[in-house]
Amino acid sequence: MLSFESDYVEGAHEKILKRLLETNLEKVSGYGSDPYCESAREKIRKACACPQAEVFFLVGGTQTNMIVIDTMLKPYEGVVAAKTGHVSLHEAGAIEYHGHKVLEIPGHEGKIKAQELEACLREFWQDKNHEHMVFPGMAYISHPTEYGTLYSRQELEEISAVCRSYEIPLYVDGARLGYGLASMETDVTLPILAECCDVFYIGGTKVGALCGEAVVFTKHNMPKYFMTMVKQHGALLAKGRLLGIQFDTLFTDQLYFEISRHAIEMAELMKKGFLERNYPFYLQSPTNQQFIILDNREIESLQKDVVFSFWDKLGEERTVVRFATSWATKEEDVRALFALLT
Repeated sequence: MLSFESDYVEGAHEKILKRLLETNLEKVSGYGSDPYCESAREKIRKACACPQAEVFFLVGGTQTNMIVIDTMLKPYEGVVAAKTGHVSLHEAGAIEYHGHKVLEIPGHEGKIKAQELEACLREFWQDKNHEHMVFPGMAYISHPTEYGTLYSRQELEEISAVCRSYEIPLYVDGARLGYGLASMETDVTLPILAECCDVFYIGGTKVGALCGEAVVFTKHNMPKYFMTMVKQHGALLAKGRLLGIQFDTLFTDQLYFEISRHAIEMAELMKKGFLERNYPFYLQSPTNQQFIILDNREIESLQKDVVFSFWDKLGEERTVVRFATSWATKEEDVRALFALLT
């Protein structure tokens, strides 16, 4: 059975597993105070060209979004996000569960526009009843977006400028950040991201790690007693080394970027195969997620041999589905998929 269901269906890169085994019996301090976490932090600071960055390791994406948003917002504040944003749709109300409303604005193939963010903020502050409303206290975007699309450097700079003018932080969800940075169509780098954002995270779970996300606060703005609040949320990992070793390995010898490029190469190969067979695309994604429109009867037939994701219904007879490549996707599996396509 072929699987292109998601980018976290495999375990972890063999170099990570090897390093975990090599260090398994070492006795080190817990809660992220071990030498591997510190080494990983320093390598991430260097990769971001942001020596003042404060880096904290968490286990998963939803956990990270919930903790960053909850600890950075005041009780009366909400977070502005695209209607299609992950925190809006696919996190089971985790943000609202912790007391912060998601303030939705339009999404355009997953992205928000600086002028629409500015309009949202301006309208709030011009409303004479705003003290009775949820204050917009943060802007949230994901890069890549849920649709595999990317912000350009100019778009990031424009959104960042709006946030600065209204004195709210810009937070970037980087669950698939490696695949965004490796795209052949991007002009965004880690240093640019660090310059534009107040906080972002480098996704590991979907990019070669067993689990783990590296949260990067770029402006000396990590919330006071952040570790204590992480523990209050039940998210402080005693064996913090498990995350530190993984990110230390990912950021040694450019491994994170190397394996991300592989996923993009496999996605481009897949895209070429669909184009040659005249399959319609729902949108053009320059990253590892490809959204294809299939006839429902073909979906039923293809599912006998291939696992992929439902995305959205497109009328009664057609459906948008997602095929995702990852750091571990094999070229022979992509070519085997071609053999099954009509």
